[in-house]
Amino acid sequence: MIPDPPKAMKFFIRVCVTLPVIIAVVAAFWLLATDPGKTALPTGPRDEAGKPVRLPEQQWSGEHNAPSTLIDETSVVTVPDVLPASLRGTSVPIGWARTDRSGNLIPTPHLRQMFEYFLSALGEESLAQLVARIESALGALEEPARSQALATLGNYLDYKLAVAELEQAYGDTDRLGPEEMQRRMAEIRALRGTWLDAATAEAFFADEEAMDRFQMQKLRIVRNQSLTAEQRAEALRRAEGSLPEPLRQAREETRRFAEYEQARQQLSDDPQALQAWRQEAFGAEAADRLAELETQQLEWDRRWQAYSRERARILSAGLAAPEQEAALKRLRAKHFSETEQIRARALDSIR
Repeated sequence: MIPDPPKAMKFFIRVCVTLPVIIAVVAAFWLLATDPGKTALPTGPRDEAGKPVRLPEQQWSGEHNAPSTLIDETSVVTVPDVLPASLRGTSVPIGWARTDRSGNLIPTPHLRQMFEYFLSALGEESLAQLVARIESALGALEEPARSQALATLGNYLDYKLAVAELEQAYGDTDRLGPEEMQRRMAEIRALRGTWLDAATAEAFFADEEAMDRFQMQKLRIVRNQSLTAEQRAEALRRAEGSLPEPLRQAREETRRFAEYEQARQQLSDDPQALQAWRQEAFGAEAADRLAELETQQLEWDRRWQAYSRERARILSAGLAAPEQEAALKRLRAKHFSETEQIRARALDSIR
């Protein structure tokens, strides 16, 4: 199925604009994977309010403070009037403010999407500022749902940090075998059961767990040397067919853009052929937008390379810190627009 052009374009633009910042800045903090759902969930001890009680083995390493301590600190956090550059021109996910007849929060995938929408700008703004933005959005809820949503946010942030520390212990997951992947996923699921109640964990991660089960099945199929090429292809087709429809569509969309990237490289010397490929794959309107986006990206790359060379000279000039920062500020203003300067500063901070 060819994705709807506006949706496809929004996905592609979002990836191209934000991915360079997000990957590097958030790598130590972000959730990377889940488990296949075959291990029982330990619920863990909770206090009278239902908040997980941290056991000794769940204490942080000392390098990090629990992110949940940032909740209710909005009075001491200065939040810019404008959104981070990567979020401008986009909309906050909708459908997350659901409550039952008693006014209690109903956890949904949309609530997690709203959290992640703001957290995706980490690096452009501090975590404290982004948490304050989420708290402001949650102000649309009435009690008791608002307090429940704030508690969910705190637990979710702490969970993400716990997962990040677990991932650091495992290292490069690409080299893990099926058994190690199974154990890692089970440990992540256990962390969910510790930090989140069952209903929230189900709402937030049901799709990811379905995808994890597929990935484990796929790994076993690929490594099964007793299968012929035809049998392997059929087994993979059946495994993907077991995914929920939205996940199958997402995989198809991902494949479509992977094919586009391959075509873009192969037809780089033939702009007309590439444009024809775009039109066939995405439609005329989306093809024109993709061409425009690619032109903008190439222009950014050209300016970024020039900026990087001049930046290196400034850094090696032996200037005092205030003079160096002033020179870098002038250099960013020379090469980039006001919004692009935010992206440039974020990229500078991670290299």
